[in-house]
Amino acid sequence: MDEDYYDIEAILAENQKIQCTFKVTVPDMGHLDGGSERDIKPASKVNIPIWMAYILIYSDYADFNIPAPFSSRVRNALNAEPKSVKLCNLVGQGGVWYAFGVMIMRLLNDDPANDMSDVLVKTFRSRLPEVVDQAQHFASITTSTAGSGSADPSGAFREGLDGTGA
Repeated sequence: MDEDYYDIEAILAENQKIQCTFKVTVPDMGHLDGGSERDIKPASKVNIPIWMAYILIYSDYADFNIPAPFSSRVRNALNAEPKSVKLCNLVGQGGVWYAFGVMIMRLLNDDPANDMSDVLVKTFRSRLPEVVDQAQHFASITTSTAGSGSADPSGAFREGLDGTGA
């Protein structure tokens, strides 16, 4: 993710935690679990940031569970009606759900990765017209009320997006 090194959304997405189930004993890493154990034992389930999970999963030290923002329940809701799910409640504001989804997709094998990609693309395409409409609406409000000393227009835009579920 070198191209995203300074991208705040990429940084936020990389710090999202996923639950990993360890396959082997990992010495001197018990602090990751937050307990008093010195080592992580096999079959231990630990929530770790995704940037660390890459190393553990690709080294075959651990497996991971699909995080709640991409569970089958959420994916089914998105497949039924992509605008019905409030993505900011799942991960956070500002498109972090999409960036986190791409990172999860990179950890998956072919078919699950393709399914995840389809959900991300379908959700984005379905929500895009609403976002563009909201942006144009609030851009026209900003230009028409430029001298009136009104409140922050970007805050009104975000409130409008939250109201539409986008």
